[in-house]
Amino acid sequence: MEKRKTPIYIVVACDSRKGIGKKGKLPWHFPKELKYFQKVTTKTRSATKLNMVIMGRRTWESIPEKHRPLPGRRNVIMTRDEKFKADHATVVHSYNDALAQADEFIETIFIIGGGKVFEQAMKDGRTKGAYVTHIQSSFDCDTFLSKIPMKFKRKKLGADSEKDTKFEYFLYEKK
Repeated sequence: MEKRKTPIYIVVACDSRKGIGKKGKLPWHFPKELKYFQKVTTKTRSATKLNMVIMGRRTWESIPEKHRPLPGRRNVIMTRDEKFKADHATVVHSYNDALAQADEFIETIFIIGGGKVFEQAMKDGRTKGAYVTHIQSSFDCDTFLSKIPMKFKRKKLGADSEKDTKFEYFLYEKK
């Protein structure tokens, strides 16, 4: 019997220079974009399933404590720190171990950060695509998004603005 393949997508927002973080945190705060992120990573076609979010330890720590774990999703944290613990989340020590947490109750896996985890997902042939919010401003970031592989076709999903900053939502999927 062949093992079921759970779709894997990256979800990320980046600035005009492909910046995704600064000093371990998001360098912007756009409630509309956060709401979009929540909708993408929470919504399922089946009422009996959940989605799973995979993130690195620093991404986990950058989420305000009152919002951890991200509700309505199975939270998986990757870290090399063997002693690291996280309440109400699964801690693993490799990318493949993180993916292995998806059982028959998981509809979609979303890779949500940080930079090194995105890099692994971009190189993984199992990754079906990326939901990318392009923010039309620069935020002096110190962490950047890897180049999106050419095999992904870009489709615009919408646009919005907040605090005099425009952003566009795209889905990049394998051709």
